[in-house]
Amino acid sequence: MSAKPTDDDSGSLHFDAVLHPHRSLGPTGFYIVMGSVAAISFAAGIAFALMGAWPVLGFFGLDVLAIYLAFRLSYRSGRLAETVQLREDELAIRRIQPNGRSRDWTFHPYWVRVRVNNGPHGDGEVVLSSHGRSVALGRFLTADERVDFAGALEAALQRLRASDA
Repeated sequence: MSAKPTDDDSGSLHFDAVLHPHRSLGPTGFYIVMGSVAAISFAAGIAFALMGAWPVLGFFGLDVLAIYLAFRLSYRSGRLAETVQLREDELAIRRIQPNGRSRDWTFHPYWVRVRVNNGPHGDGEVVLSSHGRSVALGRFLTADERVDFAGALEAALQRLRASDA
């Protein structure tokens, strides 16, 4: 998550945040893990093949393939992005799905309310609502990150409201 109050040249951008799911294993780590898993599986498969249980070698290959696919799906879901931009006249939210599709929402900044819903198992979301419409953000954030993001957005909204009062 990267959120920061900003002032662009025209002074109309008051808050700009981009939320991304965190992936702790980078490309180098991925290659190391997959290389290690493949080497161990190959060595174990060869050992079984030498004992006469040659079909086991194929199952070890399937395990490596399954782990690889799980990592690829995880990295694909990590391409999700949610942007939040607060301007003088609107709060704009855009969610870009891993497949590239995007969806946009806009709210009037004076009426939008920010609420944090934390679930019992660490799951939760930040809900922005106004005039019967709502959008949930940051489901992939930790509970502390959700609270920090909601606090920063609420502070920016209050500053904007106070500057026009």
